[in-house]
Amino acid sequence: MTLDAFLRGFFLGIGLIVAIGAQNAFVLRQGLRREHVLAVVLACALSDAVLIAIGVFALASVTQVMPALVPMLRWGGVAFLSCYGALAFRRAFAGGAALDPGQGVARPLAPVLATCLALTWFNPHVYLDTVLLVGSVATGFPGARGAFAAGAMTASFVFFFALGFGARLLEPIFVRPLAWRWLDAGIGVVMWAIAFGLAIG
Repeated sequence: MTLDAFLRGFFLGIGLIVAIGAQNAFVLRQGLRREHVLAVVLACALSDAVLIAIGVFALASVTQVMPALVPMLRWGGVAFLSCYGALAFRRAFAGGAALDPGQGVARPLAPVLATCLALTWFNPHVYLDTVLLVGSVATGFPGARGAFAAGAMTASFVFFFALGFGARLLEPIFVRPLAWRWLDAGIGVVMWAIAFGLAIG
């Protein structure tokens, strides 16, 4: 049960965080520029860990007082994941996304971190994903919420470190729009698979 919860948390975290967005594009760009990469990936991963902990443990306390909230969150999570996956498939079908890392003068650490934290904490999707969605799915693991949270947190660290430090290896790939289409298609598959598993309990 604990390993299963950890793995489900990990794959849910990866499926949510890997979606193309402003934060990931910023981390990838910093990695391609090789500029303050460690500070940026740590800021992103630690922020995610805090938000995941709030979602998993604070939301769990609320559901103990309001048990009717659990099925509402469950089916709300199914709906959200289904829509999330559908949007990923739509992006994959439409195409057109590509990365332009941009070149220029290296910036000091402070403004880089400020931009990174703003993209993380002022983004409403971060709260939907890490607090509400991860927290609602975690209610399905009443005896292993810690393992589920650890899995989701691990996914954040693995993804951000791989993205930031592996960016230089990915540059020849992700300047091509086709790579983003395949990535979005994979996101869609993961999201629908998780939604199906949540729906059947």
